[in-house]
Amino acid sequence: MITQLTASEISDLVVSRRASAVEVAQAHLDRIAAHDADYGAFLTVDTEKVLAEARSVDEMVAQGHTSPLTGVPVAVKDNISTRGIKTTCASRILENYIPPFDATVVERMRGQGLVMVGKTNLDEFAMGTSCENSALGVTRNTWDTDLVPGGSSGGSAVAVSAEMAGVSLGSDTGGSIRLPAALTGTVGFKPTYGRVSRYGLVAFGSSLDQIGPFARNVEDAARCAHVISGHDPRDSTSITDSQIRIDGLKQGTLKGKKIALPKELFGGDIDPAVMDVVQICIDVLKREGVEFHEVSLPSISYGVTTYYIIAPAEASSNLGRFDGIRFGPRIESDGHINMVAATRGSLFGPEVKLRIMVGTYALSAGYYDAYYHRAQQVRGLMVQEFEQAYKEFDAVLSPTSPVVAFKLGEITDPMKLKLLDLCTIPANMGGFPSISLPCGLADDLPVGMQLTGPVMGDEALLSLSYAIDRALDRDYRRPPIL
Repeated sequence: MITQLTASEISDLVVSRRASAVEVAQAHLDRIAAHDADYGAFLTVDTEKVLAEARSVDEMVAQGHTSPLTGVPVAVKDNISTRGIKTTCASRILENYIPPFDATVVERMRGQGLVMVGKTNLDEFAMGTSCENSALGVTRNTWDTDLVPGGSSGGSAVAVSAEMAGVSLGSDTGGSIRLPAALTGTVGFKPTYGRVSRYGLVAFGSSLDQIGPFARNVEDAARCAHVISGHDPRDSTSITDSQIRIDGLKQGTLKGKKIALPKELFGGDIDPAVMDVVQICIDVLKREGVEFHEVSLPSISYGVTTYYIIAPAEASSNLGRFDGIRFGPRIESDGHINMVAATRGSLFGPEVKLRIMVGTYALSAGYYDAYYHRAQQVRGLMVQEFEQAYKEFDAVLSPTSPVVAFKLGEITDPMKLKLLDLCTIPANMGGFPSISLPCGLADDLPVGMQLTGPVMGDEALLSLSYAIDRALDRDYRRPPIL
């Protein structure tokens, strides 16, 4: 079946004209129609537009214009702007918003011949770790529909895991690509901050947000990162000459590589079953010539606390535009202040309101220095510790998630959910590239292993990940999908 092929295999089929982009798109649309009711990965699928895009791709191929992912169906997280197609952020306040422009990443994918099959579900405004905070429906894990897929990019992860898209895009503010990748058995890659344009991404934490791909293997993730990366003058944080190259992806070696194991990410916060799977992988890689050294990065212990001051503070500012005047529907009330309060109070979900209030408090007079300023100081210390490690090591390795996927509704304590970001937050704090690789099963559920590298070290990290993926010869068993 076409839907079971990797993105690279699909592209090769379309480029060689052994299959048309229309045939590929239709196969994935049929799968979405038949099975997404069980998974809830997609919020919007416009069949006519999908097939029209596919016909345009077939015309491009006929004229000799191809790319590393020509004809591949891609799913896009619904906080990334798509011209003429709803972009809701899984929130009632944007439930019917239709943008007049494409995000830069969407422009680039369309220009390179990818076919967007739909917009995927997420935690509202990307605020969550389980994909249970969507105002527009529940997304279920491909491995067991009673389990969460991880968040906030849960819909994008499930779209790839359930073979409804060849690749997908998510956004990662504190782990929102890597965590759902770990819980669904997919590859999730967060590039260096600034190598992929944020223009058209609905902002959550502007100094932390980054768009990146989900895929079924490292090669597909690297190809997608290559397509969407590069300088964009419309994004003031975009890095010059920043396109991610893939020409050396398969040339890496493991012998002599030095990888750090931070003891703060191998302690009692990690489920023993997860730890066992990661340790087995480390033992395999040792036999392949990788040198592992335990290190201490003490600031990691403060990462969750620091993140949940900085990110809500930035969200408090960014979400001020959703007031019933500039964006979204309006709840009428007497006077301007009452109208804004009624609109935001009624149409934002509880997690979003909580984070806005925390962020506003942290930025308020009398508390800025005690909370926000001090959190930024800890962030700077964390960056220094990681940069010092990269002077000696090629990468930092850890579990991606402290646990495997858990049941929907099982964790109700918001702090327990936030603590699941322990391993992923440091990469966002420093803008470092980071990737989650499937590395085995615990209790018949996927376990993710995370590798994080230095700023602008995306190519080396992807090459290392490709070599690790091959050396592990991991269990490629498909989930028990329908």
